[in-house]
This record gives sequence, C-alpha cells and structure tokens, in this order.
Amino acid sequence: MSRNVALAASAPKQRAIPQVERTAWTPTELHAFLRAAAGHRLFPALWLSANTGLRRSELLGLKWSDLDTDHARLSINRGLVAVGYELHESRGKTDHSRRCVELDPTTLRVLAGWRAMQAAEFTAVGIDDPEWMFTAASGGPVHPHSVSQTFDRIVRRAPVRVIPFHGLRHTHGSLLIANGIDSKVACERLGHSEFTFTVQTYQHTFPPMHTDAARVIETLLAPPVTENPQIRKAG
Repeated sequence: MSRNVALAASAPKQRAIPQVERTAWTPTELHAFLRAAAGHRLFPALWLSANTGLRRSELLGLKWSDLDTDHARLSINRGLVAVGYELHESRGKTDHSRRCVELDPTTLRVLAGWRAMQAAEFTAVGIDDPEWMFTAASGGPVHPHSVSQTFDRIVRRAPVRVIPFHGLRHTHGSLLIANGIDSKVACERLGHSEFTFTVQTYQHTFPPMHTDAARVIETLLAPPVTENPQIRKAG
C-alpha cells in the first residue's frame, strides 16, 4: 500500500460513563433497619456506621485507643481490608481519611455498653482485653466479609429497600445534607478528598435549597409595599 489509510480515520470520542445514583435510606428506613439489627452481636458496629458514615475498612480498623470519651470523638487512623481473604491494615483510602469524627451521647452509651459486654465475654473464656473495638469470638478483628454478610441478612428481613453495606455511609451523608448541614462539614466528617466530590455525590438532596434560593430572589425583587393614601386620609 502506498499510504496508511488508518491515518485518515477519526478516533471515536470518549464519553464519560454515566454515574449510577447511589440509593440512600430515608430516616424511617434507617430506623427500621436498626430496630431489626438490635440484639445482634455486631449491632454496635452497625449503629456506629449509621451514625458516623465510616467506611467499612475504617469501622473495622478502630481500636479502643482511638476513642476519646472526654471529648466525644473518634480518631480515624487506619483501615482494615481483606486481600485474598487475609486481613491487612491500611493507612486509609485518601490523605483525608485520617481525621476525627464527633460522636453523639447515644452513640457513646452504645459503645460503653458494648465494651462492657465484650470485656465480660472475653474474661469468661480467658482472652486478654482486646485492643480492637469490634472483635470476632476469637478475640481478633471482625472480617470485612463477615460484617457485610451480617448486614445483608438483616436487610433482607427488615422492611427497607435493599442496599449494600456502603449504603449506610451514603445514607449518613445524604441525611446530613438534606437536613441543612454544610457541605464542607459533611466533606470533613466523611473524609472525602475533595469538597466538590461531596457536592456532586449528594446533589440530589439539594432541590429544596434551590427552591429557597428562588424565593429569596423573588422577595428581593418584589416592589416595595406603599401605604394606601385613602387609608392614611381616613386616619
């Protein structure tokens, strides 16, 4: 051939893969799930996930030394991931993963109750006080697959839509934004690497805010209310 015909061809345009909208529970669904999970050994872990939005690896990587009860907060310092079913510690998904998360009084009580039960359980069978916050019956950390499977079983018997374990994190973020928490605060609480990612992920919760913005402008542009001269004369 005298020339390369491929040089005259135009490469196809790359199109961005449409982002799948993540499913988040309503407050009613989240409450129904937690009621169904009550009594399970991993309930404290599920409660903490729902109330903080921690990633699964961050949740299972917690140690009791990360809990500051005096200041009601958790220090997120590591993650626990499964590689070929073997557990490995990681330093977090992003540089912003290492952070402090504030806790509410109810969550502190749930963790206090769990710690007491955990200590009594291990004392009875002669296991040393565990350093991991959430443990298996052997005293070691909970395997990520185990907590996901537990979550899936509870979801199937609860009156809620089926979502993956990561949906608890998405539900937490969605409820924060929908109830007026500043996006920057939500970004820091969730450990997102960029503020814009938080906005893009939870933009579906913003429509009421846009409605408020439209009404603010309407109020500013409304003509001033003038006093009726007939009323003034009559007075």
